[in-house]
Amino acid sequence: MNRKVLLAGLVVVLPLLAVLVLNLGRDPHVLRSPLVGQAAPPFDLLPAGGGAPMSLASLRGKPVVLNFWATWCMPCLEEHAALVAGARRYAPSVQFLGIVYEDEEAKVTSFLKSRGAAYPSLMDEGGQTAIAYGVGGVPETYFIDPTGKVVSKWSGPLDPDALASLVRQAGGPS
Repeated sequence: MNRKVLLAGLVVVLPLLAVLVLNLGRDPHVLRSPLVGQAAPPFDLLPAGGGAPMSLASLRGKPVVLNFWATWCMPCLEEHAALVAGARRYAPSVQFLGIVYEDEEAKVTSFLKSRGAAYPSLMDEGGQTAIAYGVGGVPETYFIDPTGKVVSKWSGPLDPDALASLVRQAGGPS
């Protein structure tokens, strides 16, 4: 066997193997975000279907579950029931909010009427809130502690067990 070929193969394979080993056991849904450990970006958005604007600052003192979603997103539809159940379970000590990502208000209000809602969904006209949070796709959920600091980011649909664990991490009840 040619030693140069063997050496070149090892140079390519060993770093890849190291990356794989270092990431074994890591949950692919819990993403590292530069926001984790930082103050959550502020927003002031109107609810779908009308009403007074809501701001993140007005929710200080309680944990917040901030879910970016859209009606055209199949994984968002999968997690909707878990989020509605979670919002009902943890109310009033944890505030759930939906931030509508690149969708139309009429579709959102129709969806919420047919599937149910237990928390406000806010319209992010122009996508500035999604940009501030670094949303790359939906669903993405941020867990914010009572002081307004982002403690975790979850990418993909949430299930009830993951939701319960992350709510506790954000300072919510068990």
